[in-house]
Amino acid sequence: MSDSKAPTPTPAGDTYKGWVFKWTNYIKGYQRRWFVLSNGLLSYYRTQAEMGHTCRGTINLATATITVDDACNFVISNGGAQTYHLKASCEVERQRWITALELAKAKAARMQQESDDSGDDFPPSSHPALSGQGGGSQNSEVQSALRTLGSKVEDLSTCNDLISKHGSALQRSLSELDSLRLTGEAGDKIRQVTERATLFRITSNAMINACRDFLSLAQAHSKRWQKALQAEREQRVRLEETLETLAKQHNHLERAFRGAAQANAAADSKSSAGPGPGKGEASDEDDDNEFFDAMEEAPEFITVPADPHFHKRSSSTASGFNSEMGGDDQSLNEEPLTMSQEPSQELVPLKKRRTRIPDKPNYSLNLWSIMKNCIGKELSKIPMPVNFNEPISMLQRLSEDLEYYELLDKAAKCHSSLEQLCYVAAFSVSSYSTTVHRTGKPFNPLLGETYELDRRREYGYRSLCEQVSHHPPAAAHHAISDRGWTLRQEITVASKFRGKYLSIMPLGTIHAIFEKGNNHYTWKKVTTTVHNIIVGKLWIDQSGEIDVVNHTTGDRCHLKFAPYSYFSRDVARKVTGVVMDKDGKAHYVLSGTWDEKMEFSRVMQSSRGGENGAEGKQKTVYQTLKAREIWRRNPLPEGAETMYYFTLLALTLNEMEDGVAPTDSRRRPDQRLMEDGRWDEANSEKQRLEEKQRSARREREREAVSQRTASQSDEGEPIDEDILNDSSLKYAPHDNYKALWFERCDDPINGEPVHIYKGGYWEAKERSSWEGCPDIF
Repeated sequence: MSDSKAPTPTPAGDTYKGWVFKWTNYIKGYQRRWFVLSNGLLSYYRTQAEMGHTCRGTINLATATITVDDACNFVISNGGAQTYHLKASCEVERQRWITALELAKAKAARMQQESDDSGDDFPPSSHPALSGQGGGSQNSEVQSALRTLGSKVEDLSTCNDLISKHGSALQRSLSELDSLRLTGEAGDKIRQVTERATLFRITSNAMINACRDFLSLAQAHSKRWQKALQAEREQRVRLEETLETLAKQHNHLERAFRGAAQANAAADSKSSAGPGPGKGEASDEDDDNEFFDAMEEAPEFITVPADPHFHKRSSSTASGFNSEMGGDDQSLNEEPLTMSQEPSQELVPLKKRRTRIPDKPNYSLNLWSIMKNCIGKELSKIPMPVNFNEPISMLQRLSEDLEYYELLDKAAKCHSSLEQLCYVAAFSVSSYSTTVHRTGKPFNPLLGETYELDRRREYGYRSLCEQVSHHPPAAAHHAISDRGWTLRQEITVASKFRGKYLSIMPLGTIHAIFEKGNNHYTWKKVTTTVHNIIVGKLWIDQSGEIDVVNHTTGDRCHLKFAPYSYFSRDVARKVTGVVMDKDGKAHYVLSGTWDEKMEFSRVMQSSRGGENGAEGKQKTVYQTLKAREIWRRNPLPEGAETMYYFTLLALTLNEMEDGVAPTDSRRRPDQRLMEDGRWDEANSEKQRLEEKQRSARREREREAVSQRTASQSDEGEPIDEDILNDSSLKYAPHDNYKALWFERCDDPINGEPVHIYKGGYWEAKERSSWEGCPDIF
């Protein structure tokens, strides 16, 4: 440690230096380091010679915490990134450092706050009411306060001199006592009294220094305080003048309104007295007055707090808004988001479905031993044990998109296409709410595998999925509801493992068709990212943009899924969107999170705001009514964390039902074994099914080659003997496989080659006729 007469920190920014023992590691323990406290920064060096070129570390005391462990030890930390465990040579030295550090911290925090709230740039007074007597009286008050503070600090300084004088005499007396040969207990007592006296002197000096700091700061910032008070006084005068002007304008508008109302009444009485040219003139004048009133009331629609009834009444008399606005407001703002309130026997569940599945076993697995050889490969081509799976297939996961089918039911009853688009957009977001905790991978469906979800008697819809391609893996989905909507999609999943994270890119278009209005909507899915594949807890994020397009009317909703960012101030998993008509005019704003809820707001007016970012683009400012909730996630069932975080719908997906097709995912043995907790048997069964699928594929390829050679022979062409061994044929798209319930064609909307349901499945189920189904299990 430095000598005991180390300088005490002063307001002028002088440094405080000295040797302190710093904890380094468990091998070397505490090591002596040279610490320097200056301008709110605590730095340390190995030696004093390093001060000119090598600093070993620095902590900003403005945001640091200082804690005392025991008589000699203390800790300085700035929140986790830097922590210094320090030890002084004795309690007196520790107290000196603690006092210096606390004063420096308070000064640094004060200077930082003053720099943030600096008032040096206040404009000079230009108002006559602020000059003369007002400014002089304010200045005299400040000077008087400063003189009073100065006299008090002088008194404290005198007291400090006396304390220092008497304290030194006391220490000399105690030192003389200490030099005497006394018993061990008496000597310890005298040393303890000596240290306490030293601590008392240090504390007294710190108090005087703090008072001197206050005086110097008051003198340095007196002009700034005067300018701040002057600016406040000037602003108050300006506000008084503005209020007076607004009151005059209000009175003028009231008189103008009364005059216009009287003129309109006179014109109406005159026009009703008799026909003629005067009638037409009065009618034109009346139209002008109505338009003027609408323009005057338009700003009130923006600034008045959201009151749907007020806006309906106001907009009904305004020519600037059409009647469709009022209808949309009534439907979206007042009608709760529920299904039909009419009692119906179809809404009563006819079957009690399960609410639990066996708990997930706690099997350990070395993830890196499997994934290290998979970097850069297509995930669907990697053989994975069931330890990474959840006991449902990708077809069942695709059927989970219907978790919030009631949004489509609600959309089918809408009279406005823009209102309907809000519900369709919310439905497109709701499908991701089931993925927030679902880090397990669904089973890759076998080629020809199907899955039906029949909820017609309960909720009015039923759906069918079929795996129509294996390389690349593609699943076709078709759902139809008795309440007037149809949903179809074909999704191909492309995925890449990048070492730290896994990216899953769904490719394909989703179609929603409504009988009422014949509105046809399409959209695509965003990218799913699974983080912390190797180290840490797995977590899922959704990011990208979606355009929900109404191909019938040209309406469009642009949704943006914000990727997670550690430095972002926005809420996590945020989704925002704007519903626009074919002309690009905004009608609704959607906002929320893809894992919790979505809200909508009616746009009353939009305008361009200030510049945004380095590109200089302008933001569009939407002035809206109060936001209303349009969708909220259903709570997870009790104990979901032990059941793969399945929702209530997901728990029922793999429940065995009578009459399903032999290719249904419920009949898949490896998936059933995994659900029952027999994972070793499930892994063996999974390998058997995959090998059976590969054998069936090779057989189809041989049949395709045989048909091709037979065709060449019939046409008289020479047969190439190497064609049977051509490895390129393994990946040729002519293995003669055709989906059973879907047919391949070009999409009439976007021209993409897709598989569309051709019918026949539900009729075959009624007849229990499954002769055409392949044996895949």
